[in-house]
Amino acid sequence: MVLKNKIIIIIVVLSMLSCNQAKTKSVIEVITVEEMDSLLQMEKVQLIDVRTPQEYAEGYIEGASNIDFRNENFEELILKVDKTKPVAVYCAKGGRSSKCSEFMKKAGFTKIYDLDGGITEWKFKGKNVIK
Repeated sequence: MVLKNKIIIIIVVLSMLSCNQAKTKSVIEVITVEEMDSLLQMEKVQLIDVRTPQEYAEGYIEGASNIDFRNENFEELILKVDKTKPVAVYCAKGGRSSKCSEFMKKAGFTKIYDLDGGITEWKFKGKNVIK
C-alpha cells in the first residue's frame, strides 16, 4: 500500500513537471530588415508601429497598425492584440519597440519580433513606406 502511494505521488509530480515544461514561453527576436520583409510577405505576423500618430502619418510599413507607446492607454491598447499570434513591432530606431517587446513578453505574448533599427533602418535599406 505504501509503495503504491509513493508510485502515485511520483506519477503526479512527473506529470506536473511535464505540464509546466509544455507551457509556451514568450520569445523576443530582434530581426533585420530582410527578415521583417520575409515575415510580412508570408503574412504570418501582426505588425504594430509604436511611434506617435504624427510619426506614423509621415510614413509607415504597409499593414502596420499604430499603437503609440507614449499613449497613456498604451498597455490597455496593446493587450487587445492577439497574444497567440506572432507580433512584429517597430518604432523610429528601436528604443520604444524594445520596451514594448519587454512589456508584451511579461504580458504573455508568445512570439515577438522587434525590428532592429526601426523604420529608419527600413528606409535606409530602400524598403517602401506608405504615406
